[in-house]
Amino acid sequence: MSRVAVIGICVALVLASLLPTRAQAESCHIAPQHAGVTFPVERIDAAWVCRLQPIIDGFTTANKVGPIQTPLQESVYLYLLDRPPLAAALVNRLDLGLYKAETRGPGRYWGDDGEGTVGLVELVYQDSRHRLYYLEGAHHSTLLPHVTGKAVVMLSMETVNDAAGQEAVETTLVSYTRLDNRVLAGLVSLLRPLVGRTVSRKLMKGVDAVNRLGTEMRRHPDRVLFEAMDPPPLPSEDVAFLKQALAGMPRTGSIHEKEPASR
Repeated sequence: MSRVAVIGICVALVLASLLPTRAQAESCHIAPQHAGVTFPVERIDAAWVCRLQPIIDGFTTANKVGPIQTPLQESVYLYLLDRPPLAAALVNRLDLGLYKAETRGPGRYWGDDGEGTVGLVELVYQDSRHRLYYLEGAHHSTLLPHVTGKAVVMLSMETVNDAAGQEAVETTLVSYTRLDNRVLAGLVSLLRPLVGRTVSRKLMKGVDAVNRLGTEMRRHPDRVLFEAMDPPPLPSEDVAFLKQALAGMPRTGSIHEKEPASR
């Protein structure tokens, strides 16, 4: 067999191996509407769509939180949103929560909420008004056994003015969680209310921590900056950003939220 023929066969085999993947990607689909909120799902990479679709279509529980107003300017809100380790460090240093977060690569973070939930978070998509995350995590508590699962969390944001006329960010979160354990997932009719309440509480806890951080930054900017610089200080670029942001931040804030819904 000639060398050209061998190369041709190899190329054909490689192309053939790619065809099912492409066909599968073309068949995957995520609806744009979720709990009454529209997300730009058409911009998500096709490979990610195929990973996220089974979680969304076969969810154990789905939750919506918000819209919730956070008393922060958009620039500060987005800076903290895209730097979980910084946000977690400030929340801890200000005694607003027990969160831990570490960077595990571009757009990948490990997190611990201090109440039995740990996991990896990966940023799938972002633009000026949206974030979409993929999560793999585990939870253990007295009410739930050790469970693992995957989740999709969608954020929709809008810049608004609060009751005092100051800039704030209004955020709506929609999440889908799917348990890995087939036996537990099979008991969905029994577990859904419990898991739904747990997930909703976790989401609300995180949002509340950010809201309290925003309020603290407006009311006590000197304390926030002190904690950021207290040894060991936070990264120099984060301290520099906080100095600038806190210097021009309004000194009052307000928080308005609606009850979370789950199903």
